Amino acid sequence: MAIQLENLVQSIKSKVRALKKSKKPYIKMDKSASVRVEIRSRKARKLIDKTLQVADRPGKRVIS
Repeated sequence: MAIQLENLVQSIKSKVRALKKSKKPYIKMDKSASVRVEIRSRKARKLIDKTLQVADRPGKRVIS
């Protein structure tokens, strides 16, 4: 019984090793143009919001 279990474990280990060597877990995709535009517009919106907050408080002129 123990020998059969050991053989089963060894076969599973070898199959897992073979899978790790043969395939990558995922394919990294490049960002599309629309995603890049969305990221830029979010950054611009944050900058505009910070600027407006500073403009609303005339006593403090620091943009961080």
